[in-house]
Amino acid sequence: MAKDLQQYHVKTRQTKQSVTIYLGMLTTPGSLLRQPVDLSDHTTHHLSYEVYVGEMGQQNTIDPALPFPATALTALLADSRDFWQDVWQRSEVTVGGNDELDLAIHYNLFQLNQAAGRDGRTNIAAKGLSGSGYEGHYFWDTEMYMLPYFIYTNQPMARQLLVYRYQTLPQARQRARTLGVDQGALFAWRTINGEEASAYFPAGTAQYHIDADIAYAVGKYYEITRDIDFIKQCGFEMVLETAHFWEAFGSWHQVGTSQRFEFHTVTGPDEYTALVNNNYYTNRLAKHNFELVTYLAQEILKVDPNGLTKFGIDATDIDAFQNLAEHVYLPYSTEQQINAQDDSFLSKPRWPVAQSTPENFPLLLHYHPLTIYRYQVAKQADTLLADYLFPEDLSPEQLQREYHYYEGMTTHDSSLSRSIFSILAARMGDVEKGYRYFMDTAQMDLVNLQKNTADGLHLANLGGSWLALVAGFSGFYVQDEVVHFTNHLPSELTQLTYRMKIAESVLEIKLTATETTVVVISGPIPTYGVSVNGQLISLAKKVR
Repeated sequence: MAKDLQQYHVKTRQTKQSVTIYLGMLTTPGSLLRQPVDLSDHTTHHLSYEVYVGEMGQQNTIDPALPFPATALTALLADSRDFWQDVWQRSEVTVGGNDELDLAIHYNLFQLNQAAGRDGRTNIAAKGLSGSGYEGHYFWDTEMYMLPYFIYTNQPMARQLLVYRYQTLPQARQRARTLGVDQGALFAWRTINGEEASAYFPAGTAQYHIDADIAYAVGKYYEITRDIDFIKQCGFEMVLETAHFWEAFGSWHQVGTSQRFEFHTVTGPDEYTALVNNNYYTNRLAKHNFELVTYLAQEILKVDPNGLTKFGIDATDIDAFQNLAEHVYLPYSTEQQINAQDDSFLSKPRWPVAQSTPENFPLLLHYHPLTIYRYQVAKQADTLLADYLFPEDLSPEQLQREYHYYEGMTTHDSSLSRSIFSILAARMGDVEKGYRYFMDTAQMDLVNLQKNTADGLHLANLGGSWLALVAGFSGFYVQDEVVHFTNHLPSELTQLTYRMKIAESVLEIKLTATETTVVVISGPIPTYGVSVNGQLISLAKKVR
């Protein structure tokens, strides 16, 4: 070993992988870095050091050690500056009328970008890089709350996050077999390496909807990028394998003269209601999974008539998936005239009012799960999350009924909840309520609303704050290759301006109390239709 080159052997806490780190002592005072280093001997050591990098060997050691060039810090600084300039060029958000809120949104987006995996082998941990909560594991949070931001602002990064899921497909297939499902794949609820890390199956593995969540994300990525190469290489196989899982996992139920396809003993997003039959959210997403595999199969056949051969399916299989989609059962209460969260939720007693005082929340820290499961109480948006994902499923009147009913049942003990309530309130025209929910979302960690920020930031909620602005206050969604915007700007804000990337075009959307404008700031005029407040418009490039 070179003179003054220090070697440290460390092990990762969870996987116990051994890693060797080299620190090179400098002879010239003040060169490069000078840092206090804790060697766990209760003495502060001030060491100036160089960073050495090398190839990972079979024993996860760095060998041989190569010196980091003296000019590297300058290069790293320039690279960082370029990266963040590119981020804000594509996804800048500014909020007028509240400087603290504007800063909070920029902070949230900074954390999202900092935490996202870029190499196809990593994803976004539930706490990002900010804390040890959830031990660095990945959940459905990525696809439903964080990935949308990247899909609409940074498609290459979105692609890599989806590639990570594809890399874990072998483990997902094995997981399905472990659970007695003889075809398809079930992605792990909580994982880093693709293996299931959740030991509590009622509110973990039983959330089978993660399969359909991932498929939904693949569909949204393709919808906005038309990246058929990704679909052929990775995306379609994931959607197909999850569709095969639902096909084998579900069962037919004869009701009178008709049949319906059902899913039993599942847990939806609401973790206070576990192991139920026909969770509406799960069934609606599974239905979409069947519809999506049919659609993507047709997209592949357009560019390659033999493109399905390598996947082992043909037209008969596609027809079978379409038939399943048409027969998936979606529970509905004729009495309440709302979509029922599941077959039993609406018949349970409501959570006792006497136990709804602030000191009893979050419920999961004060009551046994089996106690909570007996009641009609929701930890977070469940059926309403499906209403957000599929805005054209129901009439404004039904959405009003569902929102009013489920809002009264929801504790928001999950950080994933308030952003969805904000979006739907804005869509319904109750902008002031949407703003109140949004403020809780945007500043959740800055004010420690959930009382657990010490464990790390709530990364999904950070993504939710972007969704609340974009999908809520600007009414953004994409349907049938038309990009929709509807102005729901609350009176507390004087202006909302943000950027997003649609195909190869970067758009800038600006909302004020009286005006909504959409212009192209870079790239070609997109071929997608654009609707503003219900009217199709023609886009123009911004004059600089």
